Amino acid sequence: MSRLKDKVVIITGAAQGMGAAHARLFVAEGAQVALTDLNEEKGQALAKELGDQAIFIQHNVTSEEDWDRVIATTEQSFGPINVLVNNAGITMAKPLVDTSLEDYRRILDINQVSVFLGTKAVVPSMKKTKNGSIVNISSINGLVGGAIGYTDSKFAVRGLTKAAALELSPQGIRVNSVHPGVIETPMIMQGDTKAAVEEFAKQIPLRRIAKPEEISKLVLFLASDDSSYSTGAEFIADGGVTAQ
Repeated sequence: MSRLKDKVVIITGAAQGMGAAHARLFVAEGAQVALTDLNEEKGQALAKELGDQAIFIQHNVTSEEDWDRVIATTEQSFGPINVLVNNAGITMAKPLVDTSLEDYRRILDINQVSVFLGTKAVVPSMKKTKNGSIVNISSINGLVGGAIGYTDSKFAVRGLTKAAALELSPQGIRVNSVHPGVIETPMIMQGDTKAAVEEFAKQIPLRRIAKPEEISKLVLFLASDDSSYSTGAEFIADGGVTAQ
């Protein structure tokens, strides 16, 4: 299939985990993809695996200058940008009283401010295509409570998505958010964490956690023209957790 044929895509946090799963699927669907991440070794390896349809750009998503460089490099390599997937993010699970201001600002910068910077930076390029799609990866903790800092930032991504969707829709740019539940990634499927995740899975209505590829298929739908009438909306993939 070629649901993204001739589309130029930027995916942040693409060196591993969900971002890498998105990149593999997007290239398979015909896209030309700029993979961005701080992890140069893994990012370069993935770009090599994906071939001529992919490039890697080392990228600090909290830097406005880095965003300008990523947009310029992507345009020079592939042309105007059709799709941005704001996937980069970090987790934090400290009690409120143990969370320093530095901790709090760091998670907001990476999870929230980066989405603002990326959305702002990509608009001039997307205007050239008159057919842009921005997909912001939030979380079910952008809908219900969770850890301090992480929850705050993911709620903010949800709000930013709606505000940007209203402003950018007249320019042919759609903006939507994706809210995954627990995803099977190497980070959580090891040691004591694996046992806790497997126990939590028993409480999920579908009785399992998601594979990264299941989230990628939802992101693909939003990136493609199949979702041409969807903007400013939340798309949940949590196995039914938030339905309880």
